[in-house]
Amino acid sequence: MSEKLPLVDVEKVLREKAHMKRPSKLLVWFLKKIIHQDQINTFLINHPSLKGLDFLEEGLKYLQVKIEVDGIENVDKSKRYVFASNHPLGGLDGMSMGYYLGKQFDGKIKFPANDLLMNLTPLHSLFMPINKHGGLGKKSTEIFNATFESDCQILIYPAGFCSRWKKGEICDIDWKKTFVTKAIQYQRDIVPVYFNARNSTFFYILALIRKALGIKVNIEMLFLADEMFKQKNNTFKATIGKPIAWQELDKSKTSFEWAQYIKGEVYNLKK
Repeated sequence: MSEKLPLVDVEKVLREKAHMKRPSKLLVWFLKKIIHQDQINTFLINHPSLKGLDFLEEGLKYLQVKIEVDGIENVDKSKRYVFASNHPLGGLDGMSMGYYLGKQFDGKIKFPANDLLMNLTPLHSLFMPINKHGGLGKKSTEIFNATFESDCQILIYPAGFCSRWKKGEICDIDWKKTFVTKAIQYQRDIVPVYFNARNSTFFYILALIRKALGIKVNIEMLFLADEMFKQKNNTFKATIGKPIAWQELDKSKTSFEWAQYIKGEVYNLKK
């Protein structure tokens, strides 16, 4: 059964996605190392039948990661929500918070995944596929809308990218407005969530250097798997705020302005 698993294969990705007929051995070795290909594949092979929340639970146990959450009493478990969170880690925050909310709402949780994460087939039941950079193609849009129309809870990261270092603090870039327009369209209250975590200093410095050099490709994203493994044995803390009724999201602000307002409410929870 394990032979049928879609394992991580850096060399194959370079050949098929980057159109490198003969990728250098040094490059393949380096990428395999920073994405922890062998460790990830060993985990997949050792847990061939796990899916959904069970897969997340075992993954968090493997990393010896725990999460403590305050404020769950702020939500009515009979309602449908959009949980809008900051995105400090770029992966493990989604795994942790997705698992917690999934347990709170009987497995009815969905959160976005880009084309890279969609390769993790055991988590397909929890994913809303989006194109890289947060864009929505036709098929993704249909699934996105169907998810908002469903009775599942939605955990979303409106920044689209994980947090960066800016003016001495770690915070998200401007939030995209889509979650606001969809919350209004499908009459879902928005719940602000603050996830207290950060990546390594190396990650943020690399991002700053890349930007200073005018390099548009987010090369620091290659290190997100490595950043995840650096979080082993960690306990994260998250805070759930009070819901913002969709009716409040009126025309006194544009959808973009409401998105930044809710982002502010999220960071207020940090206090």
